[in-house]
This record gives sequence, C-alpha cells and structure tokens, in this order.
Amino acid sequence: MTRRLVVGLLLAGLVGGLAQGAVTIMVLWSGDELAAFQKVVDAFQAQTGITVRVESVGRDLPTILATRVAAGNPPDLAGMPNPGQMAEFVARGALIPVDGLVDLAQFPKAFVDLATVDGKVYGIFISADLKSLVWYNPDALYAEGLAPADSWNELLYITEALAARGKTPWAVGLESGAASGWPGTDWIEDIMLRTAGPEVYDQWVNHEIPWTHPAVKRAFELFGEIVRNEAYVYGGTTGALSINFGDSPAVLWDPTPGAYLHRQATFIKSFIAGAHPELDLDRDVAFFVFPPIDPQWGTPLLGAGDLISAFRDTPEVRAFLQYLAGPEAQVIWCGALGKLATNVNVDPSIYPDQLTAQAAEILKGAEIFRFDASDLMPAAVGSGAFWKGILDYVSGVPLDRVLQEIEAAAQAAY
Repeated sequence: MTRRLVVGLLLAGLVGGLAQGAVTIMVLWSGDELAAFQKVVDAFQAQTGITVRVESVGRDLPTILATRVAAGNPPDLAGMPNPGQMAEFVARGALIPVDGLVDLAQFPKAFVDLATVDGKVYGIFISADLKSLVWYNPDALYAEGLAPADSWNELLYITEALAARGKTPWAVGLESGAASGWPGTDWIEDIMLRTAGPEVYDQWVNHEIPWTHPAVKRAFELFGEIVRNEAYVYGGTTGALSINFGDSPAVLWDPTPGAYLHRQATFIKSFIAGAHPELDLDRDVAFFVFPPIDPQWGTPLLGAGDLISAFRDTPEVRAFLQYLAGPEAQVIWCGALGKLATNVNVDPSIYPDQLTAQAAEILKGAEIFRFDASDLMPAAVGSGAFWKGILDYVSGVPLDRVLQEIEAAAQAAY
C-alpha cells in the first residue's frame, strides 16, 4: 500500500480494522476488462477491508446511469462513457469534484483539463488509448530511403515519392460491418485538431459550428487528398471501402510490401501480430505520431480513456478514488490489458513491449488531448451520419452534399 493511500485511509478512519463500509461502482466492462478491474478491486479490498460492489451493465451504461441519476439512485461511482456525459451530470449537480481528494499532479495536464468543468475537476482517467499514430515497417520504409514524417508536408512527400516509384503508400481499411466508416472519422478528427485547433474541435463536437463550416470541409479535403487518390491507397478506393480495418495493415509486412503506412490506434498492434506472428514487435514494427499540419496547433493527441467519477462523497469513496488514481491500481489494470496508464509514476516496465511503453511516454507528454469526437456526438451523428458520410465521400459523392447530409442529421439530433 502506498504511503499516500495509507495516510488518506488513516484520516478517513478506514484502516486498523475500522473499515466496515461499502462502495458501488457501475461500469460497462465485460470479459477481459471486467476481469482485470476485478483484480484492482480485489487488491483494494484486501488492503482496506472496504467492500466494492461492481455493477457491470454493458454498453447500455449511458442510458441506465442517466435513469438511475434521474431517479435519485446513482451508484457511488461510475465509469463515465465519455467527458460529455460527465459534464451533463455536473450540470445537474450530480457529481462531486475530486479536487483535493486526489493528487492531480500524478496526471498530465491534458487529462486533468479533460475532466474539468467550470474550474473544478470531476473525474480521473485510469487509462487511455492513443489514436494519433502512423504505423510502418521500418525495414521497408528505410529501404526506400525514407523516414518518419515530422510534418504534413513531409508525410505528403513520402506519399508522393512512393507513388512515383509505382509503390502504394497507404493501407486503409474502412470496413467494419455495421460500423463501417469509423476508421475514417479518426482521420478527420486528427486533421481537425491540427488545422482548426482544440477550441474549434470542441465547437464542432457540440454542433456550435455546422458541418458545412470551412474548418470541417478542409479536414475532409485533406483526408481526401490521400484516401480518395487511387494511386495512394492499397486496392484504391474500392480496397479502402471493402477491406476490414483489422486486416488492412497486414500488407505492410508482406514479403513484398503492399503498402508502407497505416494510421490507427494503439490497439492495432494485436491485429498486426495476429496476421504476422513471426514478427518481433520491438524490432519489426514501429510508429510515429500523426504529424502537425498548422504549426500553431502543434501535435495534439486524439484518443479515448477510462474515466471514473463519483456521485457521493463518503470516506470509502474517497479511499477508492485515491487508490484508482494511484500507480498501484493502474499497474494492475493496464498491465493486464495493455492499456496506457495515465499516472505519470507508473513504471514503463509493466508494458508487454517497447511499442506500448513508447505510446505511454507520448501520452505522458500530452499538452493537448481530445476524446474521439464521434464518440461524443449523438449516436445518430457520430455513429450514423458521420460514418455514412465517410463511406459516401470515399465512394465519390461530392463533398458539399456529404456535409449537407451530415448537417441535416445533426440539426435533428442536437
């Protein structure tokens, strides 16, 4: 048990055999994630004697949690689906601030800011996923005399140079069953952050600017410069539309590479390893951060994360929050799942390979981090019209029409 947690529990009267309370926490996790979180809970219970009851409600958590809050019967804590719903609960006066309850110096400022509403912090991120990555086969890329890009212009140079040699620069897979199109939304989001900045990005998420706004249109156009160019994408636009997202990067490691670059989140590593089990991940696989476009916005990071907020202020809740925020809990949670720890004091040796450790270091240095925009939007837009718009645009539908159709859906949904 860490010294900070011991001190906190002593102040709360929860060590030395005095702990008899209980805590309830609602989560959406199942399977491996739920099993990993139970390991965190087991360690906390063993150290404190506090009973933690985990309510796993699956993907219906946003609706179930909102219903419970409206009925005046929320759990003590909950895993927030995203910062947007957290802010909605703050507006209702349902959440307690964690300022003073948790040592926020343990977290990168970007994650503290993401959980801040009106100057107070209402949640802690216990892990994150990083999306702003471009994966490559180092042997293949360096054999072409090329290196990772530090700017959008350099990325375009690599793309153009490979195409001029008759080689295909990019592997893109937009197919994902009923969710087809979502990989393209991540491209748009990364580009928006780098061309319009975080404030306009937030306005876009909240529909404070229309989808026909020049900033949104420009992001689509830059995306289209690559993905709608038949010479730049493995299989052309037909391939991009028909190849499954998880299968698409495999061609980078074929004996004769089918492509050289692939933009995707940290989780794609497992798909690469599954397609090519012969690879040494630390030697044969690499990534660089999706590069800046407009220098004034630098290199923001896009991703998602596991956010915990509290509805009640009790000694037991405080103790559990302190534990979840600390490195010990994140070592268990992230070590079991390969997620990225947000606590800067977590030893990188917990990660299964250097790729994951590298991603965690990038995350620690985040100055600007934004949640995946489509996950924050109403479902009819973020997982409906936006996905369809990506597919339509890559299929050749004029951009103005695509954006007008998404805007119509947004006007009905917000």
